[in-house]
Amino acid sequence: MRVLIIGAGLGGLTLLHGLRRAGIDARVFERSAHQARQPASYGIHLNADGLHALHACLPDENWKMIDAAGIPVPMIIRFHDPHRGVLATIDKRFPADTTDPVTKRRAVSRGKLHEALLHNTHTDVGVEPLVHWDKKFTHYELHTGGVRAYFADGSHTDGDILVGADGSNSLVRHQRLPGLQRQDLGIVNIAGRVPLAGAVAAALPADLTDGGINNVVPARNGWMFLSTWPTGDPDNTDVSNGAAEYVVWAWAGSRDSYPDGVEKLDGTHLKRLVSERVQDWTTPLRTMVDATDATTITTVPLRTMPQLSEWAPSRVTLLGDAIHNMTPMAGIGANTALRDAEHLCHALTTAVDPVGAIGVYETAMRHAANQALALSTRNATNAALAGPTNRTMFRTLLRASAAIPALRRKVFGPSI
Repeated sequence: MRVLIIGAGLGGLTLLHGLRRAGIDARVFERSAHQARQPASYGIHLNADGLHALHACLPDENWKMIDAAGIPVPMIIRFHDPHRGVLATIDKRFPADTTDPVTKRRAVSRGKLHEALLHNTHTDVGVEPLVHWDKKFTHYELHTGGVRAYFADGSHTDGDILVGADGSNSLVRHQRLPGLQRQDLGIVNIAGRVPLAGAVAAALPADLTDGGINNVVPARNGWMFLSTWPTGDPDNTDVSNGAAEYVVWAWAGSRDSYPDGVEKLDGTHLKRLVSERVQDWTTPLRTMVDATDATTITTVPLRTMPQLSEWAPSRVTLLGDAIHNMTPMAGIGANTALRDAEHLCHALTTAVDPVGAIGVYETAMRHAANQALALSTRNATNAALAGPTNRTMFRTLLRASAAIPALRRKVFGPSI
């Protein structure tokens, strides 16, 4: 079997390693040039699903790079009042004696994760590379017993299976499932990041900088998310002041709560919009926004795939954002892509019929993806679109759950 993977993102590269580890011929085709620098990012929280997938698919050497690069972070979710501190805390940390590296949640920069996934994908001269760079996929053709992928440079290649791992604007998806389109939720996040150093480090209390997930829930409209992350690339060049960590924050609001054309505003204007919304908040939160370099501030329109309906399997399938792109409001998009890679690898390596294997994978993938899509969309709409009555009820529920453990367990699940 020869598997053609379109896209050298996290899911595509994880699938590459898993298939080759199982003895299957697999190759990745990526539209970017090999020399292109990965953009600085906010990093990823790897949960048990993502870590299990990486551990199962990657060679030991690659896994050890990720294990070394990851910074353990607690699975703590806090809800804050912008004036009076914590409303509720949901602590889902593993017990203190848990040492299993495959289940201990950790933060890692996308740059370092991508670096680990690319490790040992280069081959000797005269041998076909595992990752073909500067290969922009255009379309595919199915033929008896296989599939042919075409590229913008006029070349093509043949395989038994084609996997679209080419992100939220997937060209593979546009051809395979042309009616499946992302939906705009009418929500825009204004996001920024600031080094955890100087005045910011001095101002922010420990419960905002320990790597937990913090949500600031005002009584009226809007919502702020913030958390600390390791630096966003292997060379530590994407943040100023040489800080080892930075704080990423995002203000979520409905599009109609902003001026017209908000997505075209520069960072200075966006910073002013957020500053106006937090002007009467506590000093630490105002300090964080005020200290943020306007050049790091941008808008993130929230879009999502709808719930996925059933389709008949073929020799072409999809994983990750290419099929179930979701909002960042659940923090599970990348982990879901990694899990897809593991499950697709297992299906292809344990079945005789590749189309049947893809059918098994897609059935399970749709079920899990629909749950993740629902959670992500619900979190986004509750944060940005909830009316005053719903917001008051939610804040009341948070206070009550903080005081009543049984209610907290019922609403948020078990915690330690």
